[in-house]
This record gives sequence, structure tokens and C-alpha cells, in this order.
Amino acid sequence: MVSDNDVAGRPELFIKERFVDGARVVSVRGEIDHDGKDVLRSVLLSGADAAPARLVVDLSGVPFMDSSGINVFVAAHQAVSGTEGWVRIAAAQEPVLRVLELVGVDAVITCHPTLEQALRP
Repeated sequence: MVSDNDVAGRPELFIKERFVDGARVVSVRGEIDHDGKDVLRSVLLSGADAAPARLVVDLSGVPFMDSSGINVFVAAHQAVSGTEGWVRIAAAQEPVLRVLELVGVDAVITCHPTLEQALRP
């Protein structure tokens, strides 16, 4: 899936989904903020009713994320927790990882330095 939400010359949010070893990998490129949160939310929550949902979000292409992104990740985590599934974050750039750590999301959603590590059982 590729979103189409170019807002006033700002970078678009591109989202691509694929399956790897039974996990749904969602690769995101662009800024995750108020303008893109609804697109990201709909993609992340679209597979939340699978049993169990295994979701890895590759943030290697995300240079910026505000609290809107935090809320989306928490909602995705809550949605899959009932299925005994999980959400993992992979390859977050330093500014994004810092935000995740500051608000404590990394204590609830495991953050891995690489996509390969996030896909390990």
C-alpha cells in the first residue's frame, strides 16, 4: 500500500506491506505526524484480528515522528495483545528511537536495531 497524502509540499508517507516468515512487515517512509497518522493506523490495525497477529514495523525510512505515531503504535499493540500476538519496531532512526524511549514505548513494544533481528522468534 502506498498512501497519497502529500500535504503542502511536505514529504508523503509511503507504506509498504509484505509477509516474512509468518510476520506482517510494514515498512514506512516519511514523517509520522498528525497528517499521516490515520493512514498508518488503518494499515497497522488492518491485520490486528489475525490470530496471533505478528507485526514488525520497519522505521528505517522515518526521520521524524511525533506523539501521533506513538498513539498509533500503542493502539496496534493493544489490538494484538488479545490475540497473543506482538508488535515490534525495527531500525528506528536515532531521533525516532529517542522519542520512543522518552515516553516509555520501548518498554512495551520491543525495538530492534535491524529488521532481521525484529523478525527472529
